[in-house]
Amino acid sequence: MTTTFFVGPVGQDVGLSSVTLGLARALARLGASVAFLKPIAQGHITGDRSTMFARTFLKSAPDPLPRAHAEVMLGRQQEDALMEEVVALAEQAAQGADILVVEGLSLVGGHAYAGTLNALVSRTLRANAVLVASLREVSGGILGDQIEITAREYDRTDGGGLAGLVLNHVPNSTDFGAALAELRRHAPSVASGKLPLLGVIGEQAELYAPRSSDVARSLGANIINAGEITTRRVHSTVVSARSAPYVVDLLRPGALVVAPGDREDIVMAASLAHLSGIPLAGLLLTADTLPDEPISRLCRTALTGDMPVMQVNTNTYHTAEQLTRMERKIPLDDHERLERTLEFMADRLDIQPLRGLIGQPGETRMTPPAFRHYLIEQSRRAGKRIVLPEGDEPRTVRAAAQCQEKGIAQCILLAHPDKVRQVAEAQGITLPEGLQMIDPESLRAKYINPMVELRQSKGLTAPQAEAQLEDPVVLGTMMLAQGDVDGLVSGAVHTTANTVRPALQLIKTAPGAALVSSIFFMLMPEQVLVYGDAAINPNPNAQELADIAIQSADSAAAFGIEPRVAMLSYSTGTSGSGQDVEKVAEATKLVRQRRPDLLVDGPLQYDAASVLSVGQQKAPGSQVAGRATVFIFPDLNTGNTTYKAVQRSAGVNAVGPMLQGLRKPVNDLSRGALVDDIVYTIALTAIQAVQVEQLAEQELNKQKQLALSSVAAQATEAAES
Repeated sequence: MTTTFFVGPVGQDVGLSSVTLGLARALARLGASVAFLKPIAQGHITGDRSTMFARTFLKSAPDPLPRAHAEVMLGRQQEDALMEEVVALAEQAAQGADILVVEGLSLVGGHAYAGTLNALVSRTLRANAVLVASLREVSGGILGDQIEITAREYDRTDGGGLAGLVLNHVPNSTDFGAALAELRRHAPSVASGKLPLLGVIGEQAELYAPRSSDVARSLGANIINAGEITTRRVHSTVVSARSAPYVVDLLRPGALVVAPGDREDIVMAASLAHLSGIPLAGLLLTADTLPDEPISRLCRTALTGDMPVMQVNTNTYHTAEQLTRMERKIPLDDHERLERTLEFMADRLDIQPLRGLIGQPGETRMTPPAFRHYLIEQSRRAGKRIVLPEGDEPRTVRAAAQCQEKGIAQCILLAHPDKVRQVAEAQGITLPEGLQMIDPESLRAKYINPMVELRQSKGLTAPQAEAQLEDPVVLGTMMLAQGDVDGLVSGAVHTTANTVRPALQLIKTAPGAALVSSIFFMLMPEQVLVYGDAAINPNPNAQELADIAIQSADSAAAFGIEPRVAMLSYSTGTSGSGQDVEKVAEATKLVRQRRPDLLVDGPLQYDAASVLSVGQQKAPGSQVAGRATVFIFPDLNTGNTTYKAVQRSAGVNAVGPMLQGLRKPVNDLSRGALVDDIVYTIALTAIQAVQVEQLAEQELNKQKQLALSSVAAQATEAAES
């Protein structure tokens, strides 16, 4: 049975959509299937923003009823007929979902009926209402009165109807304790716990930072140089009211410099800042002017590089005024800002009071939000040390700082501390206390002899080892081999071979592992799937394919994904024949023999493995067909092509490759990795470190047991003789 939550506003400008979608994200972290519905469109224009945003991370959400249509029906006193349409939409949206999150109408535009209509929809759907209120520019007492009045509208005669309250837009300067006490005095439903407080969400300026391209679009600017206009964000605005010496200290990462083109001093200052490595949001030239040719020629490298350069015909004063009035809503195509906003909201919502209202989910799935949440929480508990050989690479420095701040891992940056600080200053990164920075020069001598010992069978000499340790990846791998760190992450600027080769030479395979393989975690809209092997083994035989399947299934289970293993081929069952099909069939047989506890089936075509209706038709009776969570490809060509096709064509995030079978965890990054990609890879490496320790302990106990059994057998034999 689907549990329905209706999110309704208390007053205007409460951030209804962001809280609603944040609540959906928080509920999805439970592993339940979450659906979304906006029953009635917010505006009269085509397309609803909330619905479009919801479709980027939840199952398909139906289009809302047009607002004009709803107004006509209300005007004709056809509320019952309108509610029938709303119920039909809700049933459509909730199909197959454990939880349905419904967003009400915000109280804007002078539509006096919106509040009453919201309460009617909530009661009609027998929903649990979550009310959203804002503490911006209002006292706790006045807000308490508003909450109590609104709560009465949603309350039902059966005692249900109210699920919780979210306080949004809480100014950072607010004395929250005093405001909450006053609010409770005026809102008995909050004071009694009938309307539990689910979250207090403060202002976060970074969430409102538009892209430079959004600024250009808003102002109708002429783009002189695009540079990184679609990825850089405006965190501050520097208006050239004074000469260059007075604005230099304001030229920080994310600063948008606003000046007429004939202010050569400001143009040159911005250019120098760019050439110094400071990622400005851009240079906005006003008054329909451009720098004179000599200045343009002198600054050409900066003005034609990554820094966006734009031009408007309004003067500086009016341009600055327009910037202050820019729309604060998230553009429909800004998925990065949406993702950050949803994570920010979900992190600040306590959904424990809602758990008792949620029925038992059907089949628990590891949704992308649940997976990311799992990574962060488990890595925090692990408390591992992760070495980052690319220690002065800007994305890596930022990721390490975030991991340190959030307690995800103790990161060690292999780079000279001064170089790291220079990068941090140029990029506007605050290096948290406790973040380790180690100069490689100070470490190399320590690892020469241990490396010679590890590679003595290959004839490695001390001078050769010293030369190889010049490579920070090799040095980091030796730190891992010697137990000075728990894991390694590299690849932001190095190739996969640069990362994997030292690991194979120095770390080697774990006890009981016949090979090293890889998996990608594919963050599909509704579920996280595991793809293996898509990075390491070119053409595995049946035995190797079985090893990959078992490793991948165990990795899936270690990350909270119930393994149902599909051995993929171009044929399902016995529908086709050929050497490649026979290899997959043999591998499936081997997995079943070695691990009877695993659900595995094959050969299966991809559609038979992933689509329930197709699986039931092509492989009736299979416990895997149509429900697979682990997809094992027959060779590297198929696996790598498929993962990239899904990633790029469907816009799916892929975390990995994560290496399996090594004695200690080493993981590779894509050279195009985003900061978040690096953070999550560090997190999964920390979790792997725990897994590796557990496997090593199990192997040690196994060896001890065998030794004891051998001693006992010898003793028995001696006694009998």
